[in-house]
Amino acid sequence: MAFVGLSNLSRLWRAWLTAIVAALLCLAATALAVAETKSLKGVALIIGQSNYLHIAALPNPANDARDMAKMLTDLGFDARSVTDRDATKLKRDLERFTEDADGADVAFIYYSGHGIEAGGENYLVPVDADVPSLKDAGTSLVPISAVMEALKKTVPVTIMLLDACRTNPFPADAMVRRSPTASASPIGAGGLEPVRGAKALGNAPAADASLGTVVGFAAEPGHPALDGAAGENSPYASALLRHLAAMKGTEFGSVMRMVTEEVYLDTKAKQRPWVNESLRRLLYFGVAPVEPTGDDGLITGERRQLLLTISDLPDPKRAQVELASLQEGVPLDALYGVLKALGTENIPEDPTDLQKVLDAQAERLKKMMSERAALRTDDPEIKRLVASADKAIGQGAIVTARKFLDDAVGRVEQTSDAVDEAEDLVKQKRLADAAIYARRADASGLVFDYKSAAGDYAKAFSLAEKWDDKLRWNYKNQEAEALNAYGYATGDLDALKHAIEAYRTILNFIPNGEQNRDWAITRNNMAVVLQTIGERETETARLGEAAQIFRASLVVFEREKDDLNWAAAQNNLANVLLKIGERESDPKRLNEAVAAMRATLQKRPREKVPLDWAASQNNLGLALYALSEREAAGEHLAQAEAAYRLALEEYTRKKAPVEWAMVENNLGNTLVSLGIQLNNKAKINEAADAFRAALEVRTRETFPVSWATSRLNLGNALSGVARFDMGTGALEEAAAAYDDALTVFTRQRFPMDWASAQNNLGSIYQTLGQRTRDAAKLEQSAAAFRAARQVYVRRKFPRDWAMSHYNLGNTLQLLGGVTDKPEHYGEAIAAYRDALREYKRETNPRQWALAQAGLGSTLHWLSMSDANPKTLQDSIAARRAALEVLTIDAAPTDWANAQNGIGMSLLNLGNLERTDKYLGDAEAAFAATLKVFTRESLPMQWAFSQNNLGDVSWNRASYGGGKAEYQKAIEFFENAKQGFTEAGYTIPIPLT
Repeated sequence: MAFVGLSNLSRLWRAWLTAIVAALLCLAATALAVAETKSLKGVALIIGQSNYLHIAALPNPANDARDMAKMLTDLGFDARSVTDRDATKLKRDLERFTEDADGADVAFIYYSGHGIEAGGENYLVPVDADVPSLKDAGTSLVPISAVMEALKKTVPVTIMLLDACRTNPFPADAMVRRSPTASASPIGAGGLEPVRGAKALGNAPAADASLGTVVGFAAEPGHPALDGAAGENSPYASALLRHLAAMKGTEFGSVMRMVTEEVYLDTKAKQRPWVNESLRRLLYFGVAPVEPTGDDGLITGERRQLLLTISDLPDPKRAQVELASLQEGVPLDALYGVLKALGTENIPEDPTDLQKVLDAQAERLKKMMSERAALRTDDPEIKRLVASADKAIGQGAIVTARKFLDDAVGRVEQTSDAVDEAEDLVKQKRLADAAIYARRADASGLVFDYKSAAGDYAKAFSLAEKWDDKLRWNYKNQEAEALNAYGYATGDLDALKHAIEAYRTILNFIPNGEQNRDWAITRNNMAVVLQTIGERETETARLGEAAQIFRASLVVFEREKDDLNWAAAQNNLANVLLKIGERESDPKRLNEAVAAMRATLQKRPREKVPLDWAASQNNLGLALYALSEREAAGEHLAQAEAAYRLALEEYTRKKAPVEWAMVENNLGNTLVSLGIQLNNKAKINEAADAFRAALEVRTRETFPVSWATSRLNLGNALSGVARFDMGTGALEEAAAAYDDALTVFTRQRFPMDWASAQNNLGSIYQTLGQRTRDAAKLEQSAAAFRAARQVYVRRKFPRDWAMSHYNLGNTLQLLGGVTDKPEHYGEAIAAYRDALREYKRETNPRQWALAQAGLGSTLHWLSMSDANPKTLQDSIAARRAALEVLTIDAAPTDWANAQNGIGMSLLNLGNLERTDKYLGDAEAAFAATLKVFTRESLPMQWAFSQNNLGDVSWNRASYGGGKAEYQKAIEFFENAKQGFTEAGYTIPIPLT
């Protein structure tokens, strides 16, 4: 079957319709009052085209037509089925059907076979069609629009369902003419065109008697509709047969939503049906066959609820579930069932949290499927209940599966006394009973009841402990995992400690304390719990203990050549080292984390595990970025950028949109840092584009936390852009982005993110105050930095504490200049010196150098009021210390600013001491700035340098240099004047 091509549609509801009819149908008016209902007459024509003579034959349409005809007849339709019709017969069938529909209330057509679209018209393809038929398609093929128009004049409601595969049966370059003299059109390549004329529900004109039409397609435009296995039904027909034939009084929109999601699940997300409609009434099924009863009835009931739940999920969450199903090899139905059991209101909004849920539950599902063989019982009732539970899980009916297993446990408990009849029977019975408890524990985990799961695993352990060494190990290990999951989710410290006790019990099972693979796996898992506890404590002792255990496990996995567990342990080690390193000033741990992540990549080859490889590249980028904050040069920033770009080669927006947006966000952070460090505006603009791209997926409605993070980061990029623009537009846009982030990042729920946003907002107010000489903006800046410091306490976050002091020092320095109050300079000097208590040259060279430069700048301005040469000498010393780190290659802008500051202080020192001995050094410093401050790239800074060089020449002239120096000074001042004009200079207070 082939329907190919797509153009504009009037109205498309992806979630299908609001309602329709069949059988002895009930037609309900859309008024608020309940309308009177009556029995209606329905006629149906079912067409199955399998045996094509000149193009590819199709095996299943005849089967589809046979089964659909029986179903519609059972529903009360006057149904007629035809198969393998040539053009003459097919047209006569449709004309006869139109005649038969006269006097009916509903006409229903189901077509299964080839079809094409060309020139805006959809055509049914008769079995005798060939390439020459395309030259007179109006005669040799069957245009759908003519059929629809005829039925619209004859019958109030028309339903047409088109089940077709999307492979064009004709040559790719074939052209279609409606008549021999008409213009030629290519065959469309993306599916049937929506039938024209569909309008929004309720908007159709009242002039004709038609109540509307519905046209359903087996797949979305541009996506394949599958034919199904030979001899069976197509996925679309199967879904229609399952759900249309089983509804009583349910509005047709809900039925078709179920059909849509049934096809979606049955095809593993490869196909999703599509509908075009123009109804003006709500239409209902009135008669239906008897529904399934017993276990199948319970499963079918929950299955239908699941299908309606899936239809409401946004596309980014669907993509994440589909990717988890594909990666973990678990049924898509079961994963959606897990989310339904969790409750749509409880599904995590943050994609990272959702991924944790999906990973944990996918692992649990895999374990349940792999352990079916452990259940050996001679009780037929238990066999039935467990088989029904397995079927329910496969259908995504997780809650129903839990009920079956509850009943199975009840049966186990009823018969447990009989186990003691014989030793052999006792063992078999105890192990079977343990398996039932374990199965219920598995099901409890799927509905996030980890506490109950842990209790059932403990019971399973107690039953199996004396009978089977392997099972006692497994059940105790699963108890530990459930306790860890419960403690992680709820913050219950006792549960986490009990998990550690359970792992220590398992270690006692290892004979003679042998350090084998099982020993390493158990200790690795125990260390994960230790890390969870350690992350919630202010000290790092438990994190250090976890790192030691991971290292010991690696030795064993390497000896055993167990690459899978080695990579997992290496990844765990990298994560714990990163957590420790983030708290320490010394970058040693961060370097170790980077090394560990690089080692993980060696065991995750791209060609075998591309998505795991991409995840490791992203994690490596995070570690390199964290390390770059402790260095003067940009080497690790460049490496982080490269790692993110590699990750994006596998994490494409189409294949993994959530992960793609995450990496785009991380890449943006790195590009901002690179752009600021290298004075590269293009990098910062690229960063802003990356954040905006991420925000197309990270919408506030779907991912509020991720949205706030990317809004905050976009503000950072805009703040960087403002360095190259003397206006305030980019700054104000950045402030709006930070304010947006603060609507989500409240101090109570997200203290660290709140503090980060406050810090960044303080920087924006700082620059606005600098450019507008607005003391109020600078006061707002200082208040924001002080607010951030309430979270960034030195004992817990020493580097962030130092950062807030450094930023506050910059603001206070500016405030001193704007208000002409020297006391603000004293406050700024104290803030810089506080920052230097944590910023050490050995561990944080760049931050140390910037704080030294800030201190030198403030001392310079303070000297203007205290007229003390010692203050200027201290300023020069601080700036020269900064230049030991801030080189022109690693940090050109900061290097040039420090050179300029040294020149200013030397010039002022000479004025205070009334000597020209410092003028040569001052001139050299100002001239050096011109290597960075060019007229083309930074005209304002270039103008300042020209002005300062003019001051040097003027002072030299006043000390006896003569007319030539005065003339030279005037030339510099004229250059400066031109530069200030070009830059639109409005007399800001510069940070020198």
